[in-house]
Amino acid sequence: MELAEAKVKFIETWGKLGSEWGINRTMAQVHALLLVSPEALTTEEIMETLRISRGNANMTLRDLIGWGLIEKQHKAGERKEYFYADKDTWNIARQVAKERRKRELDPVLKVLEELTQVEGDQNDPAYQTFNKSVTDINKLAKNVDKTLDTMFKAEENWFWGSLFKLFK
Repeated sequence: MELAEAKVKFIETWGKLGSEWGINRTMAQVHALLLVSPEALTTEEIMETLRISRGNANMTLRDLIGWGLIEKQHKAGERKEYFYADKDTWNIARQVAKERRKRELDPVLKVLEELTQVEGDQNDPAYQTFNKSVTDINKLAKNVDKTLDTMFKAEENWFWGSLFKLFK
């Protein structure tokens, strides 16, 4: 397989993977393109390579900047904006986890905390079942939150070494 073909396959696969994780396919493809590009790219270069509209490119680039996955750069003497992705996979994983935590886990933790305060008849089987389920899910969500905290603070080798020890 030639490099050009491999890049296309990577971009397509990353886009499919992103959509499986609930991330817009185009957003994942633009990120993939920037990951495998040694130099920062302009909006026009991204549009041409991925065959997407200017509006789609601009919206996607804004989203990727919002997620903290890419940076906008300026070159002296040029009006064009250039976009560059951090190539460190550990940084990417941490940034995606932070963003997903903010968007998904934090709101769920808030609701679960409220639901653990529901009052009811301690002898009522419906109340007991509801309370146990919500309490157990809340504990699990808090453990996931603590694990994410550890991941954010950890160095890559230490984190993976610790995680693999759990599975031995």
